[in-house]
Amino acid sequence: MCQDGGVTKVVIIGGGPGGYEAALVASQLGGEVTLVERDGLGGAAVLTDCVPSKSLIATAEVMTTMHQAAALGLHFGEDAVPRVDLAGLNARVLALADAQSRDISARLRHEGVRLVSGTARLEGARRVVVDGEDTHEDLGADVVLVATGTTPRELPDAPCDGERVLNWKQLYQLTELPERLIVVGSGVTGAEFASAYDALGSEVVLVSSRDQVLPGEDQDAAVVLQRVFEHRGMEVLSRSRAKAARNTGAGVVVTLEDGREVTGSHCLMAVGSIPNSAGLGLEDAGVDLATSGHIVVDRVSRTSNRRIYAAGDVTGVFALASVAAMQGRIAMWHSLGDAVAPLDLRKVSSNVFTAPEIATVGITQAQVDAGEVRVASVLLPLGGNARAKMQGFNDGFVKLFCLPTTGIIMGGVVVAPNASELVHSIAIAVGQRITVDEFSAIFTVYPSMTGSIAEAARRLHQADPDVLTS
Repeated sequence: MCQDGGVTKVVIIGGGPGGYEAALVASQLGGEVTLVERDGLGGAAVLTDCVPSKSLIATAEVMTTMHQAAALGLHFGEDAVPRVDLAGLNARVLALADAQSRDISARLRHEGVRLVSGTARLEGARRVVVDGEDTHEDLGADVVLVATGTTPRELPDAPCDGERVLNWKQLYQLTELPERLIVVGSGVTGAEFASAYDALGSEVVLVSSRDQVLPGEDQDAAVVLQRVFEHRGMEVLSRSRAKAARNTGAGVVVTLEDGREVTGSHCLMAVGSIPNSAGLGLEDAGVDLATSGHIVVDRVSRTSNRRIYAAGDVTGVFALASVAAMQGRIAMWHSLGDAVAPLDLRKVSSNVFTAPEIATVGITQAQVDAGEVRVASVLLPLGGNARAKMQGFNDGFVKLFCLPTTGIIMGGVVVAPNASELVHSIAIAVGQRITVDEFSAIFTVYPSMTGSIAEAARRLHQADPDVLTS
């Protein structure tokens, strides 16, 4: 709180989920809140990442369903072939992002948050200087929150030109569907866009430096997804690291480290991101940075300077909008003296928006394999689920982990259509420490995908630890 007992002045740098959610909490708790944003409220999550990418993916899901129509007994006439109007699609995507940004701005103003457009930097721990197109301000602050996000990483020999060599922020400027899209990077971003553009009708080549796509996700799920990709005709180049990419005018050439060249019409570089921490005056303010440039924070979002907090991707904690928002809220609860529980990443749900989706919560198979936790587990394929058969879905599974003695559910994985919705019941179980017996005793709808989650729990009744059954 303010040392003189007056109103606490809170300055937030960055208007993404970490910033705007923090601003709402700080205003609710009586703070005098100023939020500085240079690009638009909602940040990358709303303007160039989550909202636009998932809107694009939603359209791709419709195309996927249409491609599967014949298996369900539906056939289109010769003149009813669906075609993608990418210019119209991207216009809609950007309009949705803009509308969401305006809604956030209106909400913040309604809650009494002062919005300033410009670029901010710290001058010590209690001053923030803002330079805008038509403004220069020197703001005093009792509490500062830095939520500046990240920027797409580029390879030195593969500069993104916004025409044929693109990062994920530049994709929405395309007006024609890429004939042959080379996606460099098989992490979440690369896999999601590869899946979406494949469904929209592009020929896709996915360049993966690892043995398997999605190296950071559940490997059983990654195996399923790569099998689906290849079954659909996508070319996956495993153990292939890109070295360079160049625009030839008529297309692109991607050069791999082993000398091979891959040609296409466009290239998407999805090779990670770098934190927006440079030029903020953090070091001079006594804020420690990791070697990667991320801001080091504790579980209540404090930096090494106790007046300065940080939230979101710039901290490198967990690159999810939901985590950024929670970090921002926790920062304000803590700094303004409200009750607060430290961030608990064991309860975080995440989702990969591919087709099928991959949702996870709680402990991971990697942790189990590394011996960090001793659990019983079950992997139940969805091929026998009645609802999956009705929908023509043949791939995917439910996996649950529980403690062997108590049966408390510790985590799970769902690979299925709408896995992002299905995982919520497992997240509740993890958060509330529900046992497999309690979970499986709850009625589920028949037929439904949720029935398989309950069935997986039933199979873990008195299960032996460290045994994967099916």
